[in-house]
Amino acid sequence: MSLNFSLFITALDFAAEKHKLQKRKGKASIPYINHPIKVAKILSEVGLVTEVNVLMAALLHDTIEDTEATTEELDFLFGKEVTSIVLEVTDDKTMEWQSRKDYQIVKAPNLSREAKLVKLADKICNITDIVNEPPDWSAERKRKYLVWAKKVVDALGGNVNQHLEERFAEQYQMGIEVLKEG
Repeated sequence: MSLNFSLFITALDFAAEKHKLQKRKGKASIPYINHPIKVAKILSEVGLVTEVNVLMAALLHDTIEDTEATTEELDFLFGKEVTSIVLEVTDDKTMEWQSRKDYQIVKAPNLSREAKLVKLADKICNITDIVNEPPDWSAERKRKYLVWAKKVVDALGGNVNQHLEERFAEQYQMGIEVLKEG
């Protein structure tokens, strides 16, 4: 077993432990860990990303933001590169909700290529979940999320990963169509 694969499994285990009591928004109340796993899967299967540090960052992308995990833990266990990617996509929870969302748009063009990959896969996953496993939100709130997510993805500047960008466009269009019907 290679060191990278072993470290990848350690990241998966770490994320699972940190998110173990959390559930995704939605009627099915799916375990939260499914979300970072799907983000890594989208990167790998759709984006054809093979960089282990990016895939580990995908697994860990919500740990600092949504759990008691610390930067120091991530640094120690996974190194500065993975930690840096995670920090780039982590919202500052001390900011007011709308300010955090607006800041994602402002910050997006300045993200590293690796962080842009994770951000793009995360938005694909979130839109897919809004369509397939919708949270208990009004149709208007879902539409607003889709529009906001598109602004974030547009702010990434394109040329991040053609496969991921095409998948985002497909999922976004599907979401718009589904919400028109609902």
